[in-house]
Amino acid sequence: MSDPIGYDVFLFPNAIEALGDAGKPYLKDGPTGTHIVCKDVDTSGVLTEMTLDMGDGKAIALMIPTNMVRMIVSSSSGAGSFGFGRRDATVEPGIPQP
Repeated sequence: MSDPIGYDVFLFPNAIEALGDAGKPYLKDGPTGTHIVCKDVDTSGVLTEMTLDMGDGKAIALMIPTNMVRMIVSSSSGAGSFGFGRRDATVEPGIPQP
């Protein structure tokens, strides 16, 4: 996998509910669920700090309690897009191909 260009941070359903209207501007809906797209994430404390690109050249730091985070997925194919898909077969040198 190439270097990550972003992260998708998934929250527990009760965390999304607890954030309420204050969290809505930062949440994105997708086929894999509601998540936060960020360009950097730090989970080293009691708060998970995420750096979000606001699209106008500005970035903000969003901090939420770490126990709200369900899963973090690094994304190398574009912000907000990841998932399971077909991989092309790997060609091993010296092995005859069918």
